[in-house]
Amino acid sequence: MFLLTTISVVDIVRVMTTSISTPPLTPAVFHILLALSSGERHGYGIMKQVEADSQGKVSMGPGTLYGSLKRMLDAGLVRESDKRVDPEMDDERRIYYQITGLGAEALAAELARYQRIVTIAQQRKLFPKTFAYDG
Repeated sequence: MFLLTTISVVDIVRVMTTSISTPPLTPAVFHILLALSSGERHGYGIMKQVEADSQGKVSMGPGTLYGSLKRMLDAGLVRESDKRVDPEMDDERRIYYQITGLGAEALAAELARYQRIVTIAQQRKLFPKTFAYDG
């Protein structure tokens, strides 16, 4: 006799990240994890960091940001920080987020995937060895 139980998103992500290959991240999740890799941030701070990291080429709106953060919280990629007050803004309603170990592993796997792709592109001489977001 089989017993059916509820499987959470966290359970699925845990199995996927402990396997040999992890699924690619969506661009929004990738940019959020990258922004949080340098420290805790509140939502607006994440949006500004994404814009800075991409040299203004990626602009993330609140719908995309908070929808992604909700899914990332459920999956265990990020967590809410205990930090609540931004001294410059003095708004205790701000929620700060931080990357988890699982989130750092997912980001590292995605960066390794990007590195492999860039190496292939360089081997095929598809672009110069140095490049930026200049278009």
